[in-house]
Amino acid sequence: MVRKFDIPAIFRGRVIARIKKAQESDDPRKRELAPTVLDFGSVRLVLARHFGFCYGVENAVEIAYKTLESHPRRRVFLLSEIIHNSTVNGDLRERGVRFIFSPSGEQLVPWEELAADDIVVVPAFGTTLELQRELADRGIDPYAYNTTCPFVEKVWKRSTQLGRNNCTVVVHGKATHEETRATFSHSIIGSPTVVVLDLSETRVLADVIEGKLGAEAFDRHFRHKCSNGFDPERHLERIGVVNQTTMLATETQEIARVLRQAMANRYGPDNLQHHFADTSDTLCYATNENQNATYALIEHGADISLVIGGYNSSNTSHIVELCREAMPTYFIQTEREILSAKRINHFDLEKRQVITTDGWLPEKRPLDIVVTCGASCPDAIVDEVLLRVLSFFEKTRPLEDVLRPYPALVDEG
Repeated sequence: MVRKFDIPAIFRGRVIARIKKAQESDDPRKRELAPTVLDFGSVRLVLARHFGFCYGVENAVEIAYKTLESHPRRRVFLLSEIIHNSTVNGDLRERGVRFIFSPSGEQLVPWEELAADDIVVVPAFGTTLELQRELADRGIDPYAYNTTCPFVEKVWKRSTQLGRNNCTVVVHGKATHEETRATFSHSIIGSPTVVVLDLSETRVLADVIEGKLGAEAFDRHFRHKCSNGFDPERHLERIGVVNQTTMLATETQEIARVLRQAMANRYGPDNLQHHFADTSDTLCYATNENQNATYALIEHGADISLVIGGYNSSNTSHIVELCREAMPTYFIQTEREILSAKRINHFDLEKRQVITTDGWLPEKRPLDIVVTCGASCPDAIVDEVLLRVLSFFEKTRPLEDVLRPYPALVDEG
């Protein structure tokens, strides 16, 4: 039975909740990938089959809010952002929660300000062993309010197993991301470890494995993101690939394929089992679901897409990358970025800044608009975006008529 989490009402969207409830009833195993089309006449909103809070995010949000509720007289800190969503983190700040670190690692609250009776919540990304020790040294149990995603912990356990088998761990991830920093910290205890960002860096590593490039090339690309004392001559003889769970699953699989082939080229296909470990079981199910649902959106087709999520959300950024290859795509955090039918503020992944685009909404009618979001975006925000977009169209079918196939939920108060 799937566990149900107690998510604050402010994050639950009534429209999206009705749709997801019906889908859960009709497709409990989540095998369907075809998008949901809400046909309002002049505009059709095309919703991804899978989007929004995943298991790990719901678990983290539930723990954070229950911790606040259970300890009204104690100071509550978050080690860093609970998830990468400005609305959720902003609400926690308004409730008095302070953040010890920024997502980039900047310390916002000095250690000296913490007392042994303070509560420190570990975010969904997990944290490093160094920070766990720092908390423990100050009398704060780093495991008492731990919201680390179980699938992140699964990656850590797999890294430990690789180390026991004398394998080097190759992490597919962003070296500065909280999750990858945490995974790296856990991995280097038992294994030489190196982080690769993408296929381009992977091909460099493959050339080092095959002897086409030497230690100088390795140092140039990886010295700042490998474990101390990493020796490419010795430590690339046996490897296994794990990933930051929010990266593109297809890219992780291709990275593993490229490195597997490099090992086969170096040591021979018959000896591959002694040099390359199969770690495909570490891929996050939610990341796979959301990305596969995005591929189905693209196959369905639309005129434009709106992708909702935190601008520092890795998994949301990858959904944006996929959508923009097929159609004009606007990466927004909330409905407030949609200024009017003519103007929108949205995040540019290359410039790493918010830009303004005029004429974003095509005149074509009926207009097909994809709407999806990342794993850390509350359904309530998706509701607000849908209603904001609908407000720009005249003579649309009433919302309740369009939602008739999706039974209304019993009011939970």
